[in-house]
Amino acid sequence: MDRSLYIAMNAAQQTMLAQATNANNLANINTTGFRADFEQFRSMPVFGEGLPSRVYSMTERPGTDYQQGTVQSTGRELDISVQGEGFIAVQGKDGREGYTRAGDLQLTQTGQLVTGTGLAVLGDGGPIAIPPAEKIEIGSDGTISIRPIGAESNALAVLDRIKLVKPELQDVFKDVDGLMRMQDGSDAPLDAIVQVSSGTLEGSNVSAVSALVKMIELQRQYEMQVQMMKTTQENSAESARLMRIGG
Repeated sequence: MDRSLYIAMNAAQQTMLAQATNANNLANINTTGFRADFEQFRSMPVFGEGLPSRVYSMTERPGTDYQQGTVQSTGRELDISVQGEGFIAVQGKDGREGYTRAGDLQLTQTGQLVTGTGLAVLGDGGPIAIPPAEKIEIGSDGTISIRPIGAESNALAVLDRIKLVKPELQDVFKDVDGLMRMQDGSDAPLDAIVQVSSGTLEGSNVSAVSALVKMIELQRQYEMQVQMMKTTQENSAESARLMRIGG
């Protein structure tokens, strides 16, 4: 009885963890450039003294969905979306370089170019700073051009270039802060092939329908495991009653 009870209890716990991953995906359905996490169950034998006596389940995150989300036109000069594969290089809150698809760029009061979540966008020489300007243009290769205040309408000066990278997807992982990083801890090199489109934004690639269906499936799995624990408890009580009668 104890084996079936602990197996059902473990399965219910792992189902809750899977539900948490799915709920996080659903919560980020409107997050710019968000990449959904996959989740799966895996059987894990319990080792100890002697031979394995039972198998538990384990929830794991085997990877990230890198499919492109829906691109929408905004007309805003600081909004960009990466065309095809590739990422925008930013500086994480821990100071390390990371990569994102979120192109909702903004300027701070000091002129620093940051993402919508406040992460500094990296250029050729580090974080990009833009002086006061009448106009800012971002080219398809990430080049930032400005028209200084008081300058002629056609007087555009190249200021910097956004670092765009395109590492092999098997070489990157999604870190706990939501940024992509290289598996070996290195910084991905700039890739001149990566292109961006100005005045557009890429949304989340989470499918609301799929996430809701998955939520229902996981809820039913959890209820089944709870029912299994209840049945095991009832069987144990009945067995104890029969032993008392037989004694």
